[in-house]
Order: sequence, then C-alpha cells, then structure tokens
Amino acid sequence: MFMSEPPAFSFPRYLRAKKSVDDRALNRYVWEAMSSALPAQTPDRPLRILEVAGGIGTMLQRIVEWGLVKYARYTLVDIDPKNITSAREYLTAWGTQAGFSVTAEANRIVFADEDRKIELALHIADIFAFIQEQDQEWDLVAANAFLDLVDLKPALTALFASLAPRSHIYATINYDGLTIFEPVIDQEFDAEIARLYNQTMDARIVAGKPSGDSQTGRHLFTAFGAAGFEVLAAGSSDWVVHSQAGRYPQDEAYFLHCIIQMVGQALGGHPTLDQARLQDWLRARRAQIEQGELVYVAHQIDYLVRKP
Repeated sequence: MFMSEPPAFSFPRYLRAKKSVDDRALNRYVWEAMSSALPAQTPDRPLRILEVAGGIGTMLQRIVEWGLVKYARYTLVDIDPKNITSAREYLTAWGTQAGFSVTAEANRIVFADEDRKIELALHIADIFAFIQEQDQEWDLVAANAFLDLVDLKPALTALFASLAPRSHIYATINYDGLTIFEPVIDQEFDAEIARLYNQTMDARIVAGKPSGDSQTGRHLFTAFGAAGFEVLAAGSSDWVVHSQAGRYPQDEAYFLHCIIQMVGQALGGHPTLDQARLQDWLRARRAQIEQGELVYVAHQIDYLVRKP
C-alpha cells in the first residue's frame, strides 16, 4: 500500500537519523590520517577544534566515542537556532548517558571524567562572519556535509585565512554527483529524476550567490590546491542504506523518507518534468521504504587537508 503523505519533516531528527548512515560512510583511511596528523593533547594543551555548520553535535559525539580526543576545546557553530537548541539537549543527554560529569551553563557545556575533558561552546552564527570576528587559532576545522552547499572559492579562501600554519580541515561527506535508488521503477524516468536533481544543486542560489554543486567531491581536489591547502588524504564516503530482514537500522527509514521528500521538494514544479509521474514515483518510493525494499546510495568523498 502506498503512503499518501510523507512523515512530518524535522531537520534535527533527520540529523539524528543520519548519524548511523554517516558512521558507516566516513572513510577510515582519512580518519586515521587525521588522527595521526593532529598535535598531542594534554589537560594543559587541549585540541582546539572548530566545527562549521555543526548541526546537533553528532560529530562531537563521534570523535569522542571513536577516541580521537581526550582533551579539547570544541566550538560548534550553526546558523540555525533550532539546531543549536537541539545540540544543547542532544549532547547533554548523550554526555550523561556516556558517564561524563556534565556541567551546562547557557551555551557552554563541559564533559569530564577521570581521563577526559571536553569544553564545548555553542554559537548561533553564519560561519564566515564568525571566523572573521575571531582572534583564535584552530588545530582542526571539521566540516561535515557542508562544502557541497557553499561557493567553494570564497569559502576556502576564508577558511585558509582563518587558520594558523599546519592546521587541518577534515571535510567529509562531500557529494559527488551520483544518486542511486533501487529497485528501478522506470529506468528512463529514474535517470531523469537523478539528472534533474543534480541540476538543482548546480543551479542553487542562496542570498544571491551560488551555493554548491553536484560534483563538489571531485572538484575539491583542485579547489583545495588553488586555495593553498595540501591534500593529505582523500577517500570515498558513500551513503549506502538498505534493510536487513525487511527492517532498516536505527531511524534510517525516517532518513530515507527525508531524502525522498528532499527530491520531491527540489523537483516539484520543475518545468520539464511530468509532475503527475513525479508524484507517482514519490509514492512508490515511500511504499518501498515502508516495505523495507528501497536501497539508497549516494557517492561522496572525504578529505584531510593542511594549511602549509
């Protein structure tokens, strides 16, 4: 039976549901290169980390759980107040469940136990305005699923100017032009939807400026070099989502519903696309999710780069 309507969309819930998808996707070679490249950390010299467009804080959770940091001053910036509110709630609950002593005051949270201390500052701001206002040096800038949403040249120029020499950017989940939905419904129409969906990324304008492209993953090799960075490591970080025994892991069915909804929003009203067929396609894909049949793949690339 086809679902007539998608579930209600919540961006914070989408980010929570996406965490397990990202956990599988992140390239371990690039992760290990980052772990080896970072300076030593001690209670007197914690790592200084800036996360751009940090959402609800799942990257901070990951780098702690995966053992990347023991002592850090972590600054998370996101332009959406709802994300920062959700990050405060999400990370406070996570830290408590993880056994940390959690001290929260306004938008600052400290997670501490016998062996670790992470001081978190949350900021609602445009990241480029934020870094221009800071007199601060970072050991690492983390950018997850971000650089494919901005105009690369000015974005990388701004990040380069804000970093101290020998600092790093860990840039992950950069979309690179391939979206796959299986099983096929109609080969030609499926291909047309994928092509037009990529075109909407190429044509995206935010605040009057170009904002991302559908092949950011591959373009970053050249763009990082042109901005003055050294590429230390790169590797694929594909999203691959499928069911097991008819059930999706964690909250990944919701994640898939969000992806289908994003496609529908991007292509709704498109002048060259049969809108009745699009609605049938969306209903069929939602039904496949409900039946545990939909397989989704998106090709992406992770990078570790260094400012010389």
